[in-house]
Amino acid sequence: MLFQGKKVTIDTDSQKIEEILSRGVSQVVDEERLREKLHSGRQLRIKLGVDPTSPHIHLGRATQLLKLRDFQKLGHHIIFIVGDATGVIGDTSDKESERPMLSKEEVDRNAKKYFAQAEAILDMHTVEKVYNSKWLDKLTFAEIGKQANAFSVADFIARENIKKRLNEGKRVSLRETLYPLMQGYDSVVVRADVEIGGTDQWFNLLAGRALQEVYGQEPQSVMTNMLISGLDGRKMSSSWGNTIVLDTAPNDMYGQVMSLNDDLVKEYFVTCTRVSLGEIDTIMSKDPKDAKMRLAYEVVKLLHNETDAKNAQDAFENTFTKGGVPEDILRVEAVKTKPLVEILIETKLIDSKNELRRLIKESAVTNMTTGEKVTDMDQTFSSATQIKIGKRRFISIDVL
Repeated sequence: MLFQGKKVTIDTDSQKIEEILSRGVSQVVDEERLREKLHSGRQLRIKLGVDPTSPHIHLGRATQLLKLRDFQKLGHHIIFIVGDATGVIGDTSDKESERPMLSKEEVDRNAKKYFAQAEAILDMHTVEKVYNSKWLDKLTFAEIGKQANAFSVADFIARENIKKRLNEGKRVSLRETLYPLMQGYDSVVVRADVEIGGTDQWFNLLAGRALQEVYGQEPQSVMTNMLISGLDGRKMSSSWGNTIVLDTAPNDMYGQVMSLNDDLVKEYFVTCTRVSLGEIDTIMSKDPKDAKMRLAYEVVKLLHNETDAKNAQDAFENTFTKGGVPEDILRVEAVKTKPLVEILIETKLIDSKNELRRLIKESAVTNMTTGEKVTDMDQTFSSATQIKIGKRRFISIDVL
């Protein structure tokens, strides 16, 4: 098999294939046929599309990028589509209300760094990197009509979230009915053998199969990955701001993973790392804190490197386990008469006086220099002082 002039050997190892088909996977359409193709030695075209609705790719998408990497390691051809056209229209598959249209400028601005972020997981040198505006912007009404004829209105409104919105009297725009056509047509253009997506993408993924048949192609197999929970326990989503994004600094990423609920640790091990399943069971049988620290280490190692992961772990242990302060602590200068509350608001470590009042009441503000809890939000300082707020906010105040 050739790719860009280089011979590609397809790995047909049964154990690797079975792990691709099962690890972190919710459902596979045409699983047996896909299994046969993977054993055939033929290079398959594996597609993933990501809409740039925010400037960052988050860890929920990383689970799908990891699945692409699994296919890539077997020698299959990866197609990574940045949906600069679909991103403008907006997918409402997982939304309880109409998603506002984004401007082309906003989407283009977000899209610029997507390929670079994906490079944390994929070998982008062999990935086919495309923007779907290349073909979607050229479609005529006649062509869109041909595609729309493959679906009925009943198909669209039968979707759970659409039905729910209609029953609640919420608006469903005609624009929203076009999105599955757009994503489905992507599969036609790139001639996908397999499309990867989240469980919330089910209708759109099947639209690709339907449109491939319209255009005389063999329908793609569909693989849905389990959706992971975000920092607040809900589904990880840029809209909710509960994400861990791929370009987060190593120390911050380590701390974010450590803030997860304990019951999410195994889910993250399975979907967001490639630690063997047997080893995961061993890790989970031990101390929960040690398991979470190992998870944080593996996630940072995956998205950055092993040195960054070790340094982040050391920094975390020094700061949170041994009672130290981070090396990159925020440092400010203040006059002796300036109260603590003003310093913290100006540096944006807190949002308001009410927040600080609540934190002090909860004994969550500590003077690290004296070891005492802060009880007065208007406290001033006569000498250099380090303050800790909650578990992860620190400030060093130098007195002028």
